[in-house]
Amino acid sequence: MNLRNVAIIAHVDHGKTTLVDQLFRQSGTFRDNQRVEERAMDSNDLEKERGITILAKPTSVEWEGTRINIVDTPGHADFGGEVERILSMVDGVILLVDSSEGAMPQTKFVTGKALKLGLRPIVVVNKIDRPDERIQEVLDEVFDLFVSLDATDEQLDFPVLYASGRNGYANEDPSLREGTLKPLFQKIVDHVPPPKVEVEGTPFTFLVTLLDRDNFLGRILTGRVNSGVVKVNQPIHAIDMDGKVIETGRASKIMSFRGLDRVPVDEARAGDIISLAGLTVATVSNTIADTSVTEAIQAQPIDPPTLSMRFAVNDSPMAGREGSKVTSRMIRDRLEREAESNVAIKVTESEDRDSFEVAGRGELQLGVLIETMRREGFELGISRPRVLFRTDENGQKTEPYETVVIDVDDEYSGTVVDKMNQRKGEMTDMRPSGGGKTRITFSAPSRGLIGYHGEFLSDTRGTGIMNRLFEKYGPHKGNIEGRKNGVLISNGNGEAQSYALGPLEERGILFVGHGEALYEGMIVGENAKTDDLEVNPMKAKQLTNFRASGGKDDAVRLTPPKKMTLEQAIAYIDDDEMVEVTPTKIRLRKRHLDPHERKRASRAKQAA
Repeated sequence: MNLRNVAIIAHVDHGKTTLVDQLFRQSGTFRDNQRVEERAMDSNDLEKERGITILAKPTSVEWEGTRINIVDTPGHADFGGEVERILSMVDGVILLVDSSEGAMPQTKFVTGKALKLGLRPIVVVNKIDRPDERIQEVLDEVFDLFVSLDATDEQLDFPVLYASGRNGYANEDPSLREGTLKPLFQKIVDHVPPPKVEVEGTPFTFLVTLLDRDNFLGRILTGRVNSGVVKVNQPIHAIDMDGKVIETGRASKIMSFRGLDRVPVDEARAGDIISLAGLTVATVSNTIADTSVTEAIQAQPIDPPTLSMRFAVNDSPMAGREGSKVTSRMIRDRLEREAESNVAIKVTESEDRDSFEVAGRGELQLGVLIETMRREGFELGISRPRVLFRTDENGQKTEPYETVVIDVDDEYSGTVVDKMNQRKGEMTDMRPSGGGKTRITFSAPSRGLIGYHGEFLSDTRGTGIMNRLFEKYGPHKGNIEGRKNGVLISNGNGEAQSYALGPLEERGILFVGHGEALYEGMIVGENAKTDDLEVNPMKAKQLTNFRASGGKDDAVRLTPPKKMTLEQAIAYIDDDEMVEVTPTKIRLRKRHLDPHERKRASRAKQAA
């Protein structure tokens, strides 16, 4: 059968997964009367809730005698490790761009990786039915982007289709607003080359790019067959990047992708994307091959992490009440499993063996990992994110910088520029983007952007859009001012009382409501002033035999407390604070719960 391997790449929210839905429907993968969830490829619970793709996932459709293996990829740069690996599995890419937003930072990131590998793109301008579409300008932006990424003449001569993924049509004429996706299928078959592989007379080789687990089959390795043929129960071995054999076994199960399902097959030939079971140690970037092969396939290098957080055992007075997995051994095993399947994450154990330094690409990637762990029953103490510094060849300290593209209403642009300047960001471009909006581009140190997103949404009344992308390691920018407000800290253990919380509202914003369990050192609110304040939120009204003179007591009316999401809490905390994460609660606390220890740590920090 004819075969094509293609990846769909785009900026977040430009419609990749919705387009794959329509490709399924129009290729006959689903029956006409079959009920299928929207964005069928987003199978993970967090993906459905957030409406974003987190994991790269292969699928397959058949069209007029050609099988097309499609890999749906994440758009967020935080999950770029997924995209970098899977590009070695495909022979072409479909670059999807929004007809209004155009080429965004993450588009640049993934496209740069694809062009470097020599893949020829098909450009699809999606959402052409938007009222604010600017198709021709967007095409010019894409061309300029390709030129800036040193695309070859062949890559610059890209075919263009104009589509609406949601409505299921694509055309070469931008004025048409009807039809089917037949032109897209045809372009894939005509423009994407079939896999250049040797089938006959060569031993089986296969590079692992994705790792998965199954309760019945164990470890499942996914990738593209590089050469030869593999059959069920064939003896195979796994080789690491240095050519050392790390495991020998048999291909107990071979599965090929058919729509949303993995279907068992008896054999797989070179060029096909398959999943393989039977090995217990082999992992991502290992070569699985016939036992006669001794040379490993070279894997794509992965960009290093830029941000790290401390994952510690939960040592608060409420530890173990809400979660079932609380020991350091359980946390270590879970983090090691994650680092094995996600090559963009690095885990190192601390000297006291009670905490782990987890390094990744960004706050969102680590936030998704923490959210997944708490749903599995883990309790954790999480520190403030910190950037990973380096030293250049001249011995100078360097730090990661990000390209920040901000779309805001014109009236808020001054506030945004001022706030970014305070965070040591340098404006590199500012232009009107139509509809009373301005697009501003900054080069800013990652350190200054930690915790800014929530403030940015408040400043722009929730209308601003911010996109970030790792840019480079540059000179250290010196001290950047952190959170301006102090916090209100509980001075004892007990339950919060309305009688005590009422007067505390005048001091700042409360994070807890009446009846919530508190402990000493827990953060119960934000102080309106810059210093921290210890308070007693558990004080109840003294009961007496005397009636109130007015005939009734004045009831305390409290403002609903401010409840933070996991990402907001991580971005909010300071260096001496932590987030206590359990399956049911997110609490803020000081690292040292005892006030005397806090003072000692503060004095030691000042002396240093």
